[in-house]
Amino acid sequence: MKILILGANGFIGSHLCERLLDHTGWEITAFDINDFNLGKCLGKDRFSFRKGDFYTDDEWIEGALGESDAVLPLVGVAKPAFYITNPVMTFHLDFEANLKIVRMCVRRDKRVIFPSTSEVYGMSTDTELKEDESPIILGPVSKSRWIYSCSKQMMDRVIAAYGQEEGLRYTLFRPFNWIGPRLDTFRDAEGRKARSITQILYDVTHGRDVSLVGSGRQRRSFTWVGDGVEALEAVIRNEGGRADGEIFNIGNPRNNASIRELALLVIEALKPHPKYGPLAERARLVEIDSRDYYGKGYEDVLNRVPSVEKANLLLGWKPRTTLEEAVRMTVEETLAEQGV
Repeated sequence: MKILILGANGFIGSHLCERLLDHTGWEITAFDINDFNLGKCLGKDRFSFRKGDFYTDDEWIEGALGESDAVLPLVGVAKPAFYITNPVMTFHLDFEANLKIVRMCVRRDKRVIFPSTSEVYGMSTDTELKEDESPIILGPVSKSRWIYSCSKQMMDRVIAAYGQEEGLRYTLFRPFNWIGPRLDTFRDAEGRKARSITQILYDVTHGRDVSLVGSGRQRRSFTWVGDGVEALEAVIRNEGGRADGEIFNIGNPRNNASIRELALLVIEALKPHPKYGPLAERARLVEIDSRDYYGKGYEDVLNRVPSVEKANLLLGWKPRTTLEEAVRMTVEETLAEQGV
């Protein structure tokens, strides 16, 4: 099988490339504007990398797409600190630029495996979010946070419509707060633009207070990236065609915890570290209003818990890694990759 991964240098893309090289015999064609996360893949058999621009390299992308069995367009904006302040670019990249890839797949009769997001559920009142049942409820237009969710939701609907009318072969997957090394860079965290675990880790290791936006009471179902890409391998493999035309939540409902609890776990994981243990012992958690941290375009969701029943039933997948293990591995591997 030949797989084309667009946005391969990103968090999900780089881990997926490593997983597929280690566990399958598939050929991987990777595309991105950078390759700094792909050091474990570059130079390996069955892996080729093309450095290019997602906005302009349409001819090369369509040619590579035409030679592939499945396409994963993983290029997109996924950081709240970015899409709140850059809503137009978020829409342009997450919807418009990705729509051209979907249309290439329609023209070439190629299977697309598209990253939706747990954020599409928005402020759904369901205590357990189900792919084909839970209502999608978004906040007001004045809160720019929702343009990311709205862009992804519209892609879901357009892809499903192409499946209905044009026979597009597709699978949608919704990651629920995957964590692991390479989630964000320490440069992002320096400017307070990283997502939760990377931001917390950076703040503690650099002697800064850990900011708990909105008191840190928001709960998420954190998922180890290794479990996530294992599910993606099963989606790509698609035994018996069971993933065709389906949406899958990929998350870990047993790892549901508050951001405050996550921060305490990061601090505990750092305490044995010879260099950062003393900083962890002195770490302070400071509550901050969301408007002061993100600006007036921010709005939060108090809880997100996925149902993963469908992924277990159709893919034979379920998450295995506990939150404590996921945090420990994220801390250790992130520090190792930072060379500290």
